[in-house]
Amino acid sequence: MTQIDFYVLPDTTLEARLDFACRLAETIQRKGYRLHLHAEDEAMARALDDRLWTFRPDAYVPHALLDTQAAAELDERVPVTIGWATPPSPDLAVQALLNLAPDIPEWFSRFERVAEIINQHQEVLTAKRECWQTYKKRGYPVKAHQLRGQSG
Repeated sequence: MTQIDFYVLPDTTLEARLDFACRLAETIQRKGYRLHLHAEDEAMARALDDRLWTFRPDAYVPHALLDTQAAAELDERVPVTIGWATPPSPDLAVQALLNLAPDIPEWFSRFERVAEIINQHQEVLTAKRECWQTYKKRGYPVKAHQLRGQSG
């Protein structure tokens, strides 16, 4: 059964959420897992794409946007994919999903792990409370991780 982890940030900004998403993506990728970052929309996906190149000067997280032609050719070798509309191909054997969209994607249960990042912005809090309740109602194991100030 899919394990659900909620990471609760003390910050209110989208930037803090995206920065933590990059650090978490780096950690997951370094552990040898394949990861899909599910963004709210194309703008967020492109912001994540840019940020994964710059969030730390000494970091490199190999990744590809799912909508680009180059990504279609690289998918089998790239450990981190970013998308917003459709899931990664099951052929990619992605083990983890980092969901940054307000809703739970209907295909979440095919992953071993799902991470949700919450910050203190009211819209995010409201949306992710609903996600928490949905996961719990469906019987998924859910765990919260309260984070203190997370600077780069």
